[in-house]
Amino acid sequence: MQAIQINNYNKNSVQVALCDIAIPTVSENDILVKVKAAAVNPVDVLIVHGDVKFVTPYSFPLTMGNEMAGIVEKTGAKATRFNVGDRVFARLPLNRIGAFAEYVAVDENALAKVPEYLSDEEAAAIPLTALTAEQALDMLNLKKGDSLFVSGGSGSFGAMAIPLAASRGLKVSTSGGAKDMERVMALGASQYFDYRTTNYAEVLKDIDGAIDSIGDKELPRIFSIVKQGGTIVSLKGMPNGRFAKDFGLPLWKQWLLKLAGMKNDRLAKEKQQKYYFMFVTSNGEQLQRIASVLEAAKIRPEVGNVYSLEQATDALQEVAAGQKSGKVIIKP
Repeated sequence: MQAIQINNYNKNSVQVALCDIAIPTVSENDILVKVKAAAVNPVDVLIVHGDVKFVTPYSFPLTMGNEMAGIVEKTGAKATRFNVGDRVFARLPLNRIGAFAEYVAVDENALAKVPEYLSDEEAAAIPLTALTAEQALDMLNLKKGDSLFVSGGSGSFGAMAIPLAASRGLKVSTSGGAKDMERVMALGASQYFDYRTTNYAEVLKDIDGAIDSIGDKELPRIFSIVKQGGTIVSLKGMPNGRFAKDFGLPLWKQWLLKLAGMKNDRLAKEKQQKYYFMFVTSNGEQLQRIASVLEAAKIRPEVGNVYSLEQATDALQEVAAGQKSGKVIIKP
C-alpha cells in the first residue's frame, strides 16, 4: 500500500515521502480500516519537526497522520464492536499513528461509528478536535448552569467545544472575529466578544472554568477572569509537572516540566485555581458520545482544501502556514 512516512525529524521542513509499504497486520483486538480521508493537524507539523518527541518519542520510519475516517476491511479475532463495511473514524492512539495511508490497523477501542449525515471528509475532521474538547470538559468537571470561557472560539476547536459544552448545560462565553459571531452563537454560545473591539478580560469575572486554545500569551487574561478556586485547562500553554506525572513521563521529565510550568502554576496559586495542560488521547467510547451530540444538531465541521497522498507535503505546508479556515484533508 501507499503511505506517507518520515525517516527522521526535520526542524526546518515538513517534507515527507510517499512510500510503498506492507498493509498492516491485524492483532486480535485490531480493526483494519481502509482510509477514505485523513485530516492534517498542527500536531502533524510538530511531529515532523520533532517538537513533541519529549512527550511522545517515535521510531522510524514513521507513518504520519493522527485522525481519519474509513471503512472496516477486516476485524481481529477478539474484536467485536464493528463489522466489515462499517464506516468508522478515530483519533489514532499516540503510539500507533498512521492515518496518511491507504490502510491503518487500529485498536477497536479507539474507533467509533460515523454518523450517516457526515461525508468522509467531514468525519475525518472531527475526532482529534472533538475529543480534545470532550476531555478538556471532563477535566474541568463543571456542572449544569456553570460558566465556561473558551478562548479562540471561532476556530475549529470552538466549533466542537461550544456545542459539546452547551449539551452539558454550560453557559459558554467566547471570543473571535465579528464575521463569525452569528455562526458561533448558533453553536450554543451565550456570549461572544469581538476581539477587535472588546477586551473580554474587562467584562468577564468569576467564570467557573476556562479552556485556553491560544497559549501562554493569553493565559494571564484567562487566569484573571476565572473565579477563586476555578479551573483552567490549556491546550497550548506550557506543560507542567502535574501533566508530566499524569501522562506517566519518567521522573526526570516530570522535574523538567515542573520547572518549565512554574509561571502558570504561580498564576493559578494566586487565586487557588487549578491549572491543567492536556494532550488529547484516543477514546472510541467518548467519540461515540460526541457523535450522538453532533448528529442531534447536525453539526458539520468546516472542510478546507483536499489533497492526495502525493500532495501530502503541500498539505502539511498549508497547515504549517496557518491562517486559512477549514480542516485540510488528505484522501488516499
